[in-house]
Amino acid sequence: MSTASDAHDDAGRAPAEARKHTAGAYDVRTVIAGLIGLYGVVLTLMGLFAYSDDDRAKTDDWNANLWSGLAMLLVAIVFAVWLKLRPVVVDPVALEKEKGEGTSDGSETARP
Repeated sequence: MSTASDAHDDAGRAPAEARKHTAGAYDVRTVIAGLIGLYGVVLTLMGLFAYSDDDRAKTDDWNANLWSGLAMLLVAIVFAVWLKLRPVVVDPVALEKEKGEGTSDGSETARP
């Protein structure tokens, strides 16, 4: 039996307050960084290896794919660094409290 003065529960884990974790892959910044990074890699490779004379004529000697791809890679890196420096912390105790509250607009009806 566990008491309030115990620092750990029966399984040897820390109390619920110490078990906070980050959102990880469920953070929208992860998806944004991944997609923009993927598109950036594709555009950069296209700019490096598929830059033809027709493309040069269309963009007035400016390699649009290369520079756009590099800019997208930079944005993806910024999102990844932001995600690492300021992660979203998920508090399981607060989630359990919110579970029983229902919807905020009051549309949930009481069940008999």
